[in-house]
Amino acid sequence: MLQGFIQALRVQSKIIFIILRNMEGLTQIVVTADNPEFEKAKSLTLESVIRASGEMKEAPQAPGGSEMHPQSIEVLSMAAPELPIPIVTLKGGEETEAPIRFDYRWLDLRKPEKANIFKVWTEFEKGWRKYWDENGFVQLYAPSFMSTPSESGADVFEVNYFDRKAYLAQSPQFYKQMGIASGFEKVFMVGPVFRAEPSFTTRHLTEFTGWDFEMAYVESHHDVMDAEEGMIVSGFKQLKESFPDLDITVPERPFPRLKMVEAKKILKDQGVESGEEHDLSPEEERALSEYIKREYNHDFVFVTDYHKSKSAFYHMRTEEDPERSRRADLLYKGIEVTTLAQREHRIEVLEKQAEEKGMDLESLKDYLNFFRYGIPPHGGAGIGPGRFIMKILDLPNVREATYLPRDVKRLNP
Repeated sequence: MLQGFIQALRVQSKIIFIILRNMEGLTQIVVTADNPEFEKAKSLTLESVIRASGEMKEAPQAPGGSEMHPQSIEVLSMAAPELPIPIVTLKGGEETEAPIRFDYRWLDLRKPEKANIFKVWTEFEKGWRKYWDENGFVQLYAPSFMSTPSESGADVFEVNYFDRKAYLAQSPQFYKQMGIASGFEKVFMVGPVFRAEPSFTTRHLTEFTGWDFEMAYVESHHDVMDAEEGMIVSGFKQLKESFPDLDITVPERPFPRLKMVEAKKILKDQGVESGEEHDLSPEEERALSEYIKREYNHDFVFVTDYHKSKSAFYHMRTEEDPERSRRADLLYKGIEVTTLAQREHRIEVLEKQAEEKGMDLESLKDYLNFFRYGIPPHGGAGIGPGRFIMKILDLPNVREATYLPRDVKRLNP
C-alpha cells in the first residue's frame, strides 16, 4: 500500500503515470487502460492525496527501481486544479519569491529540499540533547510572560495582562538562573524568544526558537565556551551520522578564541573599517570569520571580553580590567550564533551594575531575590539554532530555516 501526494501526473490515451511523494521518497504508479481504476486516475489533480494498493514490479527507469500497478486507488483529498505556487520547480526555472512562498508555507514545505531543512534541524538538536543527557543537564520550561523585561533596552513586546502590563520574554535568562539558584547545577531550555527589533535583515526575526543552557560552579566564561564546544561537536557528529552525503565537517576542538581588542586589531590590519569600537558589525563578523578560516582552517571563533557598555548588567566583569566583562559571542561562518557569559552572582555587585545601567531595582526585585539566599557561581549561553541551520545548509535567509517565520511584516499563516 502507498499513500501520499501526487507530485507528477502524465495522462496518455492508454496509460497514466503517477509519481507519488511521501516522507519515504518518490514512487511511480502505472495505471493502464484495462485497469478498472483508469477513469478515476484520469480525474486526479496534482497534490491530491491518494492511497493505492497493488503489486510492485521491477522497473529500472522508475524512481527507486520499481513501480506499482494498482488494484485500487482511493482519493483521500482532491486538490484544487490550480496551485498558488508550484511544488516542483522546472529545470532552469526560478523559484517563487519568498514572501509568496511563505504565504503558502504548507505547500512550500512539501518540496523535499524544504522538508529536509527540518530533518537536519531535528538531527542537529538530537546531538545537542545527547550532550545534555550525557552530562547531567536538566530540562526546564520557562514562561514567556514576564513582569520585567529580561534584558536592558527597549526591544520588548509589551502586552496587556489583565490589570497590568507584561512583556514577552527576550530570553529565559532570569529563569535559567533561577534553576541554578534552585540547585539544579546544569539546566537547558528550548522555547520561543521574542525581540521587538525593527530589523529587516537576513538573520533577524521577531520570534524564534532559542536554545539556552546554564551551568553552576564555573571558574570563568571559558568553562561555558568549553561546554558549548562539546554540544556543537555532538550536534555535528549526529548530522554526519544521519546525513553522510551532507557536506559538513565536524569542527576540531578547541575553537579559536580572540579577545575583542585582538579581533579589532586583526580587522584593522586587514583594512576592515570599524563603525563601533566595542562591537562587531555584520561586515566585521564576516571578515573575521574569513580570517579565521584562512589562518586556522576553522568555521568557528569565540570573540571574548566585551566592553561593559555592550554587556548586560548581569554579566560579570573581568578582574584584570573592570571595563571588560566575561562575555563572549560565537561566530559561525560569518554570523553570530551564540551570546554567552559568566553571570555576576554577588548580590551587592549585581545591584550596583544594574543601577549603572539605569535599571530600577524595585522592578528587578524578584530576579535579585534569587541571589540573596546562596547561589553558586554560574554562566550560560543563548543560542540561535535557526542561524546554525541557515549556515549549515547555506540558506540565503534565516526565514528559510524557520517553520513559520515571524518578522516585522509577517504574522501569518
